[in-house]
Amino acid sequence: MLNPISISDKALDEIKNIMAHKNIPSEYTLRVGVKGGGCGGVSYMLGFDKPKSDDQVFEWEGLKILIEKKHVMFLMGMHIDFFESSEARGFTFVNSDMPKRHDA
Repeated sequence: MLNPISISDKALDEIKNIMAHKNIPSEYTLRVGVKGGGCGGVSYMLGFDKPKSDDQVFEWEGLKILIEKKHVMFLMGMHIDFFESSEARGFTFVNSDMPKRHDA
């Protein structure tokens, strides 16, 4: 099955760092999902969890990724990146299927 998401090297390094240094149990793996969906659209979430019966399991560069079957369609084409600046740091979700904006 085609991977619905992609993960940048920087984000992958940060995820592995969190798993190694934040006491994430070894039977847990990365979970990617969505919340909401009303007028405000959806919010994307990252976390660590055990597999559940309604999950689809994907792999990216050796990392297992859990996505609930009902969330897969909302995550198609999503690229997860990690940014770090003097003001903030965190994961970002960018829809790589969206047309690029060209300013005139």
